[in-house]
Amino acid sequence: MDTLVNLEAFLATADAGGFSAAARKLNIATSVVAKRVTQLEERIGTALFHRSTRQLRLTEAGQQYVHRARGVVADVGDLLSRMGEKQRDLSDHLRVKAPTSLTVARLADAFTIFQKQNGSVKLEIVMIDRPVDPVTEGFDLAIGAFPHSFGGVVDEPLCRLPRLVCASPAYLKKHGIPKHPRDLVDHRCLSFLPTGPEWPFEGPRGRINIQVRPILSSNEGRVLTQSAIAGNGIALLSHYLVADALRDGALQPVLTDFPIPELWVKAAVPERRIDAAAVQALLKTLKKSLSLPL
Repeated sequence: MDTLVNLEAFLATADAGGFSAAARKLNIATSVVAKRVTQLEERIGTALFHRSTRQLRLTEAGQQYVHRARGVVADVGDLLSRMGEKQRDLSDHLRVKAPTSLTVARLADAFTIFQKQNGSVKLEIVMIDRPVDPVTEGFDLAIGAFPHSFGGVVDEPLCRLPRLVCASPAYLKKHGIPKHPRDLVDHRCLSFLPTGPEWPFEGPRGRINIQVRPILSSNEGRVLTQSAIAGNGIALLSHYLVADALRDGALQPVLTDFPIPELWVKAAVPERRIDAAAVQALLKTLKKSLSLPL
């Protein structure tokens, strides 16, 4: 157990930014925290902190290992909890990658509900709009709709993510309504950076991929939505982003005979964390929150 308490000292020091603050958090002497961190550094053969009289900063190695160490400590805590049948109150630290627009629209409420129900679970929500390997980047869950898969990871489907191409009535009146996906090359297009300017469609004879020439690209879907409503161009967007605008007539769908292939929102979970009680509880909350169509 020496290694475990040394890891706990390392994490407490990283979170608190110093040995004294970590000692107060752990309710032990400052010298004990410093000794445990030094023992860990000696064990792995590298420094985890840059030490100075003013501050303590993680070294490159420390930054690399801190999230993995957090996962190891959480795994042990979860195992001991299961062995002792202490499942009534979950206790864990979950680091979650989530997409920005979907988090603001739906996931933030799910995270809030989960933490109200599980007050001893600490959440670290990091908004990233690109594919993430949760194993190498130190996440307990990586939520997204990209069709990427990674080794040592379990993909848990959460919900469907319907998408469509749309534009404002004013734009279509001025520039015309595209009849075929290839017409988009002559239109002003608004592109979501993570998926790129190649837009996929399902045609009567199979998949059609069109390379558009965007006048605006962004990794934030709400920026593209507002631009489309303002009449700046045609956008390919997730339905949940434009549902209100479609209902109010501020936007209208185009190319409905050529639907966009559907994506799935999923949670990628490292295999070693999939059975953790807190992870399973969060997955359950997310699935319930996303049970209503996006």
